[in-house]
Amino acid sequence: MTAPGPVVVAVASGKGGVGKSTISLNLALALSAEGWATGLLDADLYGPDIPLMIGITRRQPAKSVTVWRDPRHRRPIEPLERFGIKVVSTQFLVAEDQALSWSAPLVQILLQRFTQDIAWGNIEFLVVDLPPGTADIQQQLARHLDLSGVLVIVTPQDAAHLDAKKVLAMFEQTSVPVIGGVENMSGLLCPSCQTVVDVFPPVAPERSIWATGVERLTSIPIHPFVSGDRGRPLLVEHPESQQATAMRLLARRLKSWADRS
Repeated sequence: MTAPGPVVVAVASGKGGVGKSTISLNLALALSAEGWATGLLDADLYGPDIPLMIGITRRQPAKSVTVWRDPRHRRPIEPLERFGIKVVSTQFLVAEDQALSWSAPLVQILLQRFTQDIAWGNIEFLVVDLPPGTADIQQQLARHLDLSGVLVIVTPQDAAHLDAKKVLAMFEQTSVPVIGGVENMSGLLCPSCQTVVDVFPPVAPERSIWATGVERLTSIPIHPFVSGDRGRPLLVEHPESQQATAMRLLARRLKSWADRS
């Protein structure tokens, strides 16, 4: 009898800049901290940021990708381990400042390898950081990764909610369940008085994704340390912060959802 595979959760957004990668990474760390073996797939092929956030940098530019074309060299991709989670990213294939300027056929090979050839081992959760939007790459990943569900990330802005509705429509077409949404940057948390101050004008309730029935699983206020751009993620550097507490709550709600599904 084949053992059940991991719960595969995509983290998606309609537009860039809403903190999707930050939430993907810290969600994976929170799941791991709760005792669940977790992998993180940085599937944002053209803008991979996870390696920067975990302090792993490739400085040597890739000179050839011929090996990707030859099936004789098709060996399993071994994830790197960092902070207790297993990580795979296109940024491990090219230098930090090198563009992934591959032709469409090579990108197809990469997508195939990312969905079939990663040696994750015995993990219980796989968090997939999708590219923003609803283009062909996102649709292919949704079809081939056997997703258990999707989390949608928004900020309290009309544009973020409008574009997120398009993501919801895409996943409805592919019959992937929407687990819920996360509102990131939901106000500025004052470091002195701990008061949350709204940064963006409020989104009209009827224009939000919450009006479509998406459950708001948690809200995360803005703070400079949340981004983790110095290689020390929020859950590692500031585990007692309000933002880290929200991430752990999200992990537990995700586990509860998985247990019910």
